[in-house]
Amino acid sequence: MRGRKPVPTELRKLRGNPRQKPMNKAEPKPVGVLDSAPDWMSESQKAGWRYALDYAPGGLLKRLDRGILTVWVCAEDAHREASQRVAQYGLVTKSPEKGVPIQNPFLAIMNRQAEIMLRAASELGFSPASRPRIWTTHDDGAHAGDELDTLIAQRRALN
Repeated sequence: MRGRKPVPTELRKLRGNPRQKPMNKAEPKPVGVLDSAPDWMSESQKAGWRYALDYAPGGLLKRLDRGILTVWVCAEDAHREASQRVAQYGLVTKSPEKGVPIQNPFLAIMNRQAEIMLRAASELGFSPASRPRIWTTHDDGAHAGDELDTLIAQRRALN
């Protein structure tokens, strides 16, 4: 298929529809709020998960988005760790065999994880290019998500 990827209907509703293109009325609507991180994640990954949920636009992430958010969180965690190693050892290091300068292997890891993060962020609506076009509140100031999203946000505020 050629051309741009179609924008999901929910994102079009949040952004607005200035070209007045017809909305897809048959588009599947995922249910359930994305809440707790998978049990197998490390503590730093769980912190990244909580960070993403706390700062994502309200009502946007659903249970079906768990996989792509997991990809983003794991890439963000690996990127952070590789960045720390690059800061520790520098961009260039000596090869173990000949002692000649070579690129720090952690730099390649850091760059690859950044690519993965950017791709996943684009899918999740996290990218800076898409953020200014998303409207997440109604005129009354309520979040654009469903009532369950609001309840979960209130529960998080209490914790």
